[in-house]
Amino acid sequence: MNPSSNLFLIGPTGAGKTSIGRQLAARYQLPFLDLDQEIERQTGVPISTVFEIEGEAGFRQREHAMLDMCSQRRGILLASGAGAVLDPVSRHHLMERGYVVWLQASVPLQLQRLVHDTTRPLLADANRQQKLEAMAATRTALYEEIADLVIPHGGEHEGLAAATERCLALIEQHWNRP
Repeated sequence: MNPSSNLFLIGPTGAGKTSIGRQLAARYQLPFLDLDQEIERQTGVPISTVFEIEGEAGFRQREHAMLDMCSQRRGILLASGAGAVLDPVSRHHLMERGYVVWLQASVPLQLQRLVHDTTRPLLADANRQQKLEAMAATRTALYEEIADLVIPHGGEHEGLAAATERCLALIEQHWNRP
């Protein structure tokens, strides 16, 4: 939605939603919310524990409820979970309540960025590349459906500062912040 006081980041695991999101929030002087961290704060346990106890379906219910609650706020920067777009009502909330920025990342870039990450339950699979490709096949069209702005990834050697500056430049050109 443009104009909007909210900025929502979507995209695949490892796209930089949290890292870039923190930097953008500081630049725009907006409170930063990471959907997964909000779920962990509410439950008092890591996301992996939620998955162990409730499975993916239970996690998705929590994710949907938390996205609904967080996205009702005004003047925030929200980094969504990579799979938050799987729920049609959550997609609607994102589109209706904020300016949606899709941070893209190729599967090779995701693999590079997540090589040492052991905290993501959906990537516990032995073949991470195959899992990331399957997630991309399901989610890419959903990201595209709701994105107000698409930020292509800058390549495997782009650092956080350069990626943030590139995002800022594109967002400044397109986001009508009231």
